[in-house]
Amino acid sequence: MTPSLNLEPARLRDACRRVCELVRAEGGRALAVGGCLRDACLGRAGHDVDLEVFGLAPEGIAQILSPHFALDRVGRSFAVIKLRGLPIDLSVPHLGRPEAATWAPDLTPEEAASRRDFSINAIALDPLTGEVIDPFDGRGDLERRILRHCSERFAEDPLRVLRAMQLAARFELDVAAETVALCRRLTPHGVARERIFGEWHKLIVRGVRPSLGLAFLRDCGWVTHTPELEALIDCPQDPGWHPEGDVWVHTLHCMDAFARERIGDDREDLVVGLAVLCHDFGKPATTKREERITSRGHSQLGESLSRTFLERMTDERDLLDAVPPLVGAHLAPVALYEARAGDAAVRRLARRVGRIDRLMRVARADQMGRSPHGIAAFPAGDWLLERARALDVAARAPRPLVLGRHLIALGLAPGPHFAPILDACYAAQLDGAIATLEEGLALARQIVERERAGGD
Repeated sequence: MTPSLNLEPARLRDACRRVCELVRAEGGRALAVGGCLRDACLGRAGHDVDLEVFGLAPEGIAQILSPHFALDRVGRSFAVIKLRGLPIDLSVPHLGRPEAATWAPDLTPEEAASRRDFSINAIALDPLTGEVIDPFDGRGDLERRILRHCSERFAEDPLRVLRAMQLAARFELDVAAETVALCRRLTPHGVARERIFGEWHKLIVRGVRPSLGLAFLRDCGWVTHTPELEALIDCPQDPGWHPEGDVWVHTLHCMDAFARERIGDDREDLVVGLAVLCHDFGKPATTKREERITSRGHSQLGESLSRTFLERMTDERDLLDAVPPLVGAHLAPVALYEARAGDAAVRRLARRVGRIDRLMRVARADQMGRSPHGIAAFPAGDWLLERARALDVAARAPRPLVLGRHLIALGLAPGPHFAPILDACYAAQLDGAIATLEEGLALARQIVERERAGGD
């Protein structure tokens, strides 16, 4: 497995070579490293490149390149240099965690490789000579489909445990037993939650088989740091409805089913994937053994537990607003289908979850997670999506016809009394009692007149 930097487009390839030549002219050496080499070994075209520069300090690199390229400096002490308008990043070798690193340009490429996380990410290539530096046999591990840490320095950054989670899922790798053992000795204490969320983001939007990453978390003990997930392990389900096993196994199947049907929009896939991950968080606390195993109310409890789970990792308001309602309503497509619910119920569901097309994807993954290979037919989801599209509420909640400015136009002074009027008009709209602004204004007038009459 001999890697070749197949960079696209040609402008990127030419710029990479030019940078390496400029660095070499000043006595340094620039090596392509990390993910671009891993992908090259897998025969994938590269659309970005990381260059690790040896023999020069960051300031010296900037001075060499600034006459030829527009540069941006980022990271601690501005030691990472980005070529503006080109996906090329340059850095120097460092010691310690990224947030507290000491830059060490005099390290050898082999010493720098020993400080990388995994052998598959410790491959380097000199774009000028074609020399490959692979001191930990990363190419061999890729061929064997093994994810293995480079050295005991792996423990310098515990985030690497979660990196193993998402890499195992993305490249369908088995984590080496010695790496699993090392991960068991680490904890996420002190790791910034933004960095933690970044690894979960990659698992969800890039993982080919997310189940492999989640299974690794269980193997190395890190599932204990996500108690909502840990509680799913050994939580029983009715075998007639869930022949695949417990809630943990079901969730892993659901995540793989979701990954098979991602749409390629990272934000949409992230929202839906998080909802699929969280959809049964409420089952452990609601599961009972009666005539059969039940978990009544689990979707409602799961809605609040999913919010708790997300709040530990992110403050992103749109995620905190979008994901929990999908968890809380993930059973609604089947319930509405079986009840042959009317348009009002579909509109109200759209108001609750925001986007029915997202909910349908969550419910479909739940359905497909009832076996390792999924269940393709999902008539409830097809029916709901068709009804939502016909009502123009598949991708958004119904927009209120009557707004505050309309009440002002009717001669009402703004105030807290607006809220019940607007709520009543919107409820009537969802029920189908009003369908135009004129009908909405007529209803608003009736409500105002009733209130005035009652006041008299």
